[in-house]
Amino acid sequence: MSESKKPWNQSMPDEQFNLMRDIIAAPSPVGLEAAMTYGVLKPYFEKIAKDGWKVQQFKGSAGIVLDTHPGRDDMFSVMIIGHADKIRMQVRSIGEDGKIWINTDSFLPTTLIGHEVKLFSEDPEKPGSYRVIEGGTVEALGAIHFADAGLRSGDKGIKKEQIYLELQIHGENKKEQVEKLGIRSGDSIILNRPIKRGFSPDTFYGAYLDNGLGCFVTAETARLVAEAGGTDNIRLLFAIASYEEIGRFGSRVMVGEMKPDAIIAVDVNHDYVAAPGIGDKRFTPLEMGKGFTMSVGSIASERLNRFIETAALENDIPLQRDVCGRDTGTDGMAGVLASVDAAATSIGFPTRNMHTISEVGNTSDVLASIHVITLALQAMDAADDGKGSLRAEFENNHPRLDEAVSLGHQGGDKKED
Repeated sequence: MSESKKPWNQSMPDEQFNLMRDIIAAPSPVGLEAAMTYGVLKPYFEKIAKDGWKVQQFKGSAGIVLDTHPGRDDMFSVMIIGHADKIRMQVRSIGEDGKIWINTDSFLPTTLIGHEVKLFSEDPEKPGSYRVIEGGTVEALGAIHFADAGLRSGDKGIKKEQIYLELQIHGENKKEQVEKLGIRSGDSIILNRPIKRGFSPDTFYGAYLDNGLGCFVTAETARLVAEAGGTDNIRLLFAIASYEEIGRFGSRVMVGEMKPDAIIAVDVNHDYVAAPGIGDKRFTPLEMGKGFTMSVGSIASERLNRFIETAALENDIPLQRDVCGRDTGTDGMAGVLASVDAAATSIGFPTRNMHTISEVGNTSDVLASIHVITLALQAMDAADDGKGSLRAEFENNHPRLDEAVSLGHQGGDKKED
């Protein structure tokens, strides 16, 4: 493949970037994911789908699956999973002074202060109908003038119980003013920061790369597969899951229902090289802009990784190996958690400042993941004869370390260019 035809070495086109922004911007807090799945991704799936493909829906959550061969349980099937749910804050209680005290969920309290948010409130008189309130900010202390010396110096931190939403309420009956809006305990609050292109080349920043980014990659992989004519011998399940942030519950339901033979989770990863204060912990040196990441470890399928790594090597797509140990930390664990026999791995892209309003990613890593997954799926389709050969290959080709060849010392000479 010529250099000019390697999208992962090019800047992401505006049209594709805008789709990525729209997917990530969809308000989809945990348990309320339909804005992303039904509002953005389902129409996109229906637009790109080939004849005969079908969008599967579920009763207990707003997750969806684009199925290339509905009903063909005899085919070798691969599920590619991104998760639509975002971590959220929730209203805890309303104070007499009009402060809306909130739970911070999976955010560090100190990263929230001063940032604009959206509050989504269900109409108390019309259950199922939601309203949105904008213009509020997250606060904890007010002015620096009221903070004690330890907080001013940074010696003391902010507790999650101190976090509240400031809606600029004033005048008489402040609590009643808030209550008249229909705001109630449990209402969802999310950060209001759509992604933008960054200062450095091919970067972007904003809130909720975790994991609208994985959903974007899943959707774009589906598009490339469709544009190439689909698959003949394997069934692809492009899944957008829910509930990942609270235990990966949505993907395990999908896997339990559809029982794929292989699972490729797509989720954000960490730029450990840039992460402050962890150098002495000696994490795998994953770095933004150096390519997609592939999980290796106890739970990751060596055979499935072989298809992905081969596609990367043959097409000069930059790859970084991510040590996952006994848990990928992603929906790649869905097969294990659902007790389904599936080969699994996880593909990602290093990001910075995860679970903040200023997460950072690199479009080249994202494009690399889209194309390597597409190429790996096409290689798997070519490797299957339509009669169960690929399933047999996975069953019969687990690595045999007792057959490992001896490796001797290679000497002290430098590796040749």
